[in-house]
Amino acid sequence: MASYDESRVRELQSALRTKMAENKTIADSFKVEDGTVIVSSEQKTAFDKNMSDIKEIKGLIEGLEQMKSVSSWGEREDGNSVAVAHAAAAADIQQLTSREIKSIGQMFLESAEFKSLANGRNGANMASPWNVAASLTGQLYSVKDVYSALPTGTPGSFGTIQRDPIVTPPTRTKRVRDLFPVRTTSAAVIEYFRQIGFTSVNNPTTNSASMVADRNTGNSAFGLKPQSTFSFVGEQAPVRTLAHWEAAHRNVLADEPQLRSIIDNELMYGLRLREDQQILTGAGTGEDLTGILNTSGVQQYAWSDGSLSPVPDTKADAIRRAATLAYLAYYEPTGIVLHPNDWEDIELTKDQQGQYLVAVSVAMGGEPRVWRMPVVDTPAMPEGKALVGAFGTGAQLYDREQASIRISEQHSDFFVRNAIVVLAEQRLALAVKRPEAFVEVTFDAEPS
Repeated sequence: MASYDESRVRELQSALRTKMAENKTIADSFKVEDGTVIVSSEQKTAFDKNMSDIKEIKGLIEGLEQMKSVSSWGEREDGNSVAVAHAAAAADIQQLTSREIKSIGQMFLESAEFKSLANGRNGANMASPWNVAASLTGQLYSVKDVYSALPTGTPGSFGTIQRDPIVTPPTRTKRVRDLFPVRTTSAAVIEYFRQIGFTSVNNPTTNSASMVADRNTGNSAFGLKPQSTFSFVGEQAPVRTLAHWEAAHRNVLADEPQLRSIIDNELMYGLRLREDQQILTGAGTGEDLTGILNTSGVQQYAWSDGSLSPVPDTKADAIRRAATLAYLAYYEPTGIVLHPNDWEDIELTKDQQGQYLVAVSVAMGGEPRVWRMPVVDTPAMPEGKALVGAFGTGAQLYDREQASIRISEQHSDFFVRNAIVVLAEQRLALAVKRPEAFVEVTFDAEPS
């Protein structure tokens, strides 16, 4: 029988402490997110390997301690029990490998976040969530693997999972708001005066300004200046809220940052789509903005009016004639908004030789323009309609609160379901101060 080797036991104990220190280092590197310890496959493999070595070394130490006990029992004459010696050795090993472990509940009660509630005196909502601290060294509560599910089949089929990125649909880059000078406001209601063109005492449709002589040749009286009276109407543009939200599981947003960005981007995209519609065709009732097309005083031009020309007008011709109406109202048009189908007709317009008339620069990658004016094509504009106008001076867009994303779990029973709300919201107002600066074009009556 081999004799008990004291130096060998010390070597094994040293190796045991080394392995335990390595596992402590590995455990310290675990990431804690939303109260859950996340362990990578490499970390888990190294940790399990060390635990296996620790158990093996511990078994060897116990075996040598038992040999020591048996050897001592055989040499002693007092007949002390081997069980007593074995129990003492086991106690030493237990003292070597054990540490104080606190439950998560106990740690939560001792946390600063819980104590901030002051036993309910400060309310029931914590200012910030409590996360499982990194001091849980070696205490692997709520450990989850980086994979949500393992593949079926033999263990040999398990390998690295490759996840291709989600292919998102492209979004439109041109917005109706791009045609406006946008201002910020801190008010809830914008009050302004809407000016309704020139009004003359003698002719209500023309500007009365004229050349005036210093003296009247007949009676030598000083020349009388004509009067042009400006017509003003007091108006209000209330700030309106535009918002929508989506529900998501908190773990999805934590584990899939790409999915979170898609949710955020899609919510913002939805705001922009609805904003285009509100600026153009908002009804002005309820919580709607009063869109430009629903503002009284906007000029009208019908495509059929061009049928009087020797050659029937195209849609591009109708837009140019509408621009003239804006010029005659003393406003230079700065943009065109129309439906994608109508823009398609304009871009595909050809002469008798099959040559494109207006789309050459667009086909070469230039900015979409017709008659020197930028074009915004959007489904928010009703098909068969177009809007030409001086967006820079005829109307003003106000941002009370720019579009933003907020996340909260304080909705219904979302807190206990680990669900969250992702909310996109903005507040804005629209004031159409000079409606005659805009011309609504109607394409539904095509010239023959």
